[in-house]
Amino acid sequence: MTTIDLSTQEYDPYYKRYIDKLSSRLDLRAGFEIGRENIIVFFQSIPINKYNYQYDNDKWTVKEILQHLIDTERVFIYRCFRIARRDKTPLAGFDQDIYIKPSGAKNKELDELLEEYTTCRQNSVSVLASISDQNLQFIGNANGGNMSARAAAFTIIGHEIWHMDIIKERYL
Repeated sequence: MTTIDLSTQEYDPYYKRYIDKLSSRLDLRAGFEIGRENIIVFFQSIPINKYNYQYDNDKWTVKEILQHLIDTERVFIYRCFRIARRDKTPLAGFDQDIYIKPSGAKNKELDELLEEYTTCRQNSVSVLASISDQNLQFIGNANGGNMSARAAAFTIIGHEIWHMDIIKERYL
């Protein structure tokens, strides 16, 4: 199952910016494995003095961005799982900004965050391995719009790339 299989009817237009970051031939399950390695290498390559850097007062630090990626993956893999299990209950959105402060990301070491990320990613890989391609195509409702299980999963990968690009442009 690759991104070329996705239809724009499977996700809200807001998520297009993340989906567009992906190669049209990216295999979903392989993308999670590749993404894990890319994230770990990328964040380990960032100089220590940049971990708590903010390019503006109301922007997150590099460590908070990594925490945001973890939190977002948890939310979206849950959406993927529920939708793939044919749950038609509308799934609520989440306010990403209120998640950061109570996460304590600024006080965590990078190694702690990367361990949390790795554990979260392993869970996502396990969830995806348990879902058939047919069930990944099921469309539910998340945050008030259509979303297929596979679109929720692909969004996770594209979202990571989106934020790595932002870090490269504005933090490094």
